[in-house]
Amino acid sequence: MSTNWLPGSDTPLTTRYDAALFDLDGVLYTQEEPIDHAPAGVSAARDAGMRIGFVTNNASRRAPVVVALLAKVGVDGTEDEVVTAAQASAALLAEELAPGTPVLIVGAEGLAGEIADVGLRPVRSADENPAAVVQGYSREVGWEQLAEAAVAMRRGARWVATNRDATIPSARGPVPGNGSLVAALVTAMRREPDVVVGKPHPRLHQESVRRTGATRPLVIGDRLDTDMAGAVNGGSDSLLVLTGVTEPADLLRAGAGERPTYVAADLRGLSAVHPAVAVSAEGASCGGWTARADGSGLVLTDTGNDHVDALRALSVAAWTLTGADESDWSGPTSIKPEGPSAEAALRALNL
Repeated sequence: MSTNWLPGSDTPLTTRYDAALFDLDGVLYTQEEPIDHAPAGVSAARDAGMRIGFVTNNASRRAPVVVALLAKVGVDGTEDEVVTAAQASAALLAEELAPGTPVLIVGAEGLAGEIADVGLRPVRSADENPAAVVQGYSREVGWEQLAEAAVAMRRGARWVATNRDATIPSARGPVPGNGSLVAALVTAMRREPDVVVGKPHPRLHQESVRRTGATRPLVIGDRLDTDMAGAVNGGSDSLLVLTGVTEPADLLRAGAGERPTYVAADLRGLSAVHPAVAVSAEGASCGGWTARADGSGLVLTDTGNDHVDALRALSVAAWTLTGADESDWSGPTSIKPEGPSAEAALRALNL
């Protein structure tokens, strides 16, 4: 079992990496509402000389719309810094299909625009004999678009999904994302997509690295199954921020292929040092906290102050429990506090 999880950094992350690859929804904003400390976090990365990429699985918005939304929430960005799964999907199809080939769009007009920009012909009907179906998130996707896709695929069209995010953040909590709509077609067609472009699959990450010219990129996101797993698949370090989908309990259950390099409450973590988690016979220790195994559960010892440090210690302790690298890992069965500070930390972390 590895003990090199959450290795920490004795210098701010802005000085360790040459590019910051930001996820958007859940990191910089929630739908269209700003997230606290996000503008300052991006500015700190720029001021430190980091190259910036705004990398999103959301295929409904084109680069100018993304830049306008960033401005609305107080984040400066340029169109050439935006890398979307729609762009990467269009580029992939342009490599495979002749100019002018019809491609059926399941998704927003933004996705159709990306397909048109690479010289392919976006269509909305299976009767146009599309060579491929490309599916991306849109609030307007419903039975009619899914039915056209099913007809086209039964006639032999290739199926490209921009991403498989099961949910997206909202002000009322996670709501269905593109992955849930892809799942409807998986059920109907009894098959999987031919290609999934977005995170955690490597193509979008590779495009982000190419576009930014990064040699030491840091992936910054709020999701384990896409952002963190995408970083692992791309061989890059990552920062998980707890401003979006991932809850502390989710982090304790994270499999080996989706564990972050660093964890922070929000984007202030970019400009902070990160204490390493030390593993010994006594357990996993960080910032004065110690978490140790107690059968199939954990015990958190009351000596620290920062609740994120407590989460770091608990996470590494959980990841070293028997079975933690299995695909059906469900996390520790219990977490017991020792002392009032530990009780307060677990309450704050909702554990």
